[in-house]
Amino acid sequence: MTESNPFALTGKVALITGGGRGIGEGIARAFVEAGASVALVARTAEQVESVAADINSSGGNALAVPTDITDLSVLPGLVETVAGELGGLDAVVNCAGGGDMWRAFLDNTAEELEEAFHFNVTAPFALVQAAVPHLLERPGASVLNIVSSAIELQARGHLSYDAAKGGLAYATRSMAASLGPKIRVNGINPGIIETEAMRAVTSSNPEILQRLEGMARMGRLGPPRDIGLAAVFLASPAASFITGAMLDITGGKVAGGARPFPDL
Repeated sequence: MTESNPFALTGKVALITGGGRGIGEGIARAFVEAGASVALVARTAEQVESVAADINSSGGNALAVPTDITDLSVLPGLVETVAGELGGLDAVVNCAGGGDMWRAFLDNTAEELEEAFHFNVTAPFALVQAAVPHLLERPGASVLNIVSSAIELQARGHLSYDAAKGGLAYATRSMAASLGPKIRVNGINPGIIETEAMRAVTSSNPEILQRLEGMARMGRLGPPRDIGLAAVFLASPAASFITGAMLDITGGKVAGGARPFPDL
């Protein structure tokens, strides 16, 4: 960091799960632009290796570490690899997550619910726990959990995903209470972001795109870069007095997507 730019991440090292595509890739690229070195972690080697190669060819510093984070036994080794290869660890970004999005209540199973919690809560917890010894060595260390704006809704057929993300939101606050003052922990609740997966849905159905755009006051979907820039802020010295916060990045929610009055 330079005193003239408290938003810089120069010299920082970030481990980013889900860094091979979508929001995770957007966060990784924004971190690199801010001066950080990044370790990209995901199950699909081709994705993280492709993003890392592109970052490195553009003058950044990225390390691809293909890893299945749901295998908790490999997480301590993952942390040691990243810290050893990149010279330490300043930030952990838990972006990997998800689950079975839509399912009727009576079609849910306890096993699916447990899988969703394991992926979205247990694995991030275990990764942060493994990273804490390294984070404690770095002034200004932080953890960022990517949660979801869906946790604020009462949606039908969304139980496993929403419950697990709700658990991650509470875990974020609990981590902040437990790891402060040396390690800050915050969360981001993304709205509808225009990832590759979302474009695959909306490109073939203009009606769905119009409905989703109507749910945001900005009248559009958000690019992954917007989440990345917010993540840079929360990991930077500019946010040194922020911990336990959940930042909504939704484009401004509109109740029901209805706009009975014209825009100005």
